Amino acid sequence: MKPWKKLRSRIHAANDHWEYYIDDFMLDDRQEREYHYVHTGGSTMIIPLLPGKMFLLTKQFRYLNQVDSLEFPCGAIQKGLSAEQNALKELQEETGYSARELTKIGEFTPYTGASDEICHLFIAENLFESPLPPDDTEDIELVTVTLQELDGMVVSNQIRDGLTLAAWSLSQLHLRERLHV
Repeated sequence: MKPWKKLRSRIHAANDHWEYYIDDFMLDDRQEREYHYVHTGGSTMIIPLLPGKMFLLTKQFRYLNQVDSLEFPCGAIQKGLSAEQNALKELQEETGYSARELTKIGEFTPYTGASDEICHLFIAENLFESPLPPDDTEDIELVTVTLQELDGMVVSNQIRDGLTLAAWSLSQLHLRERLHV
């Protein structure tokens, strides 16, 4: 496949978390077009593993869909932080825990056609209390579930968040080895 040739790029809008870009590009050297997308510095998602083969989820209201959403802790990578540092910060802000063991198990692109974001996925183990104040827009309830309950929540569509679903899919081999299931 032939790559598209970028001609120009401009920022249409920006905030603290992302920039909305419009690129002009040439397709097959014959027609100029526009491509709109969101540029981010990436994100981190953490699968917190508790003793007894339990998992920690967050439940929070999501404005765009007007629903409460069950998710793994996640957030945009703050400027100046590595993916690992950001994962620990997000874990502390959203759950009140930190981890003695943080293992990166992969990366994925949450919305390939509309954003260049890369989400870095971690498993957090040996958790201990270490709260940080949550973001001022976050009102989070913690939910503890077993592996079987989590699987059931995915199948029954109780978990609808795309990042959480992708993370759960990507983590299966790693988690089942750790948990000996």
